[in-house]
Amino acid sequence: MRKWFLFLSAFFCIIVNAQRVVEHDQVKFPDSIPAGGYSGITWLGGDDYAVVTDNAATDGYFLFRIRLDSLGRISYAANLGFKGGSGGASDCEDVAWVPQLGSLFVTGEKDNQIRELSLDGKATGRILPLPDAFNGTSSAYGIEALSYNAVTHRFWTTSESTLAGDGMRANATNGVANSLRLISFDDDLKPVRQYHYVMDVATTEVQPQNYALGVSAITALDDGRLLVLEREFAVLESKIGSYVNCKIYIVNPNDGQSSDFSDSINNVKPLEKTLLAEWMTAIGLLDFSIANYEGMCLGPRLQDGGQVIVLVADSQNQYGGILSDWLKTFVIY
Repeated sequence: MRKWFLFLSAFFCIIVNAQRVVEHDQVKFPDSIPAGGYSGITWLGGDDYAVVTDNAATDGYFLFRIRLDSLGRISYAANLGFKGGSGGASDCEDVAWVPQLGSLFVTGEKDNQIRELSLDGKATGRILPLPDAFNGTSSAYGIEALSYNAVTHRFWTTSESTLAGDGMRANATNGVANSLRLISFDDDLKPVRQYHYVMDVATTEVQPQNYALGVSAITALDDGRLLVLEREFAVLESKIGSYVNCKIYIVNPNDGQSSDFSDSINNVKPLEKTLLAEWMTAIGLLDFSIANYEGMCLGPRLQDGGQVIVLVADSQNQYGGILSDWLKTFVIY
């Protein structure tokens, strides 16, 4: 039975292993944020964020201004324009700001490359070289998530779904759990460690018309732990009842078993994961709150010490007049 209580998400606190998490309502700003396919976000400092889209004509990013109140709620947000180069588009799915380099790295799901961009949105020619296991990865379920933490000096990425050489890919009915490779890179842009992450199985009770289940974002915390966003998107034929179920898990690679990049990930013990937050949005007769969250990043710390987590949803250009460009925050204590 679906967890209908997740619809009651106005504003609440939950305690997870002595970790207090405050969730705030999702918000939208149609007058200042035009329709887009906003799929990744990273904090640049102050009120500025870089946001990528999976349907731009060229690689690059949008500069967003997002203002928070003292509780970490979004009080205002605006798209200030696009910064990009003259090259082609690689279906950008996520973005990470590296302050030491003064540059951004973006994932391109079209060709499964992770490229460096200067602050003016132009490619520098440098990449994060993925291990051979990612060769031939499907563009539909390829490199989706990316994060960098300036305290730990580590990049983190993974595929949205199981790689071809690692087993069967999960769908709505086969009862399979996706097995993913969490890969870290150092400041020299070299792969460092690989860990095994296992997703939850599908929760849908019916066969959807369209379905997506995968990790859509990673956020690296200052203490070395990772937030992993598992997103399940089920579109029913009638559209009414279609839903997105999101779960944020926290894992600690420092407590896990790493492996060589050439090893089968299925021979490695999966990381232990703890559920930090879960929420569902849906389409009802008068409810169009459905939000496909694909981007997640660290924001600022509040005066009371809370760490803000900022999320952005991909509306596919406000598809069908039903989807919206939602933003959402959590605060972790």
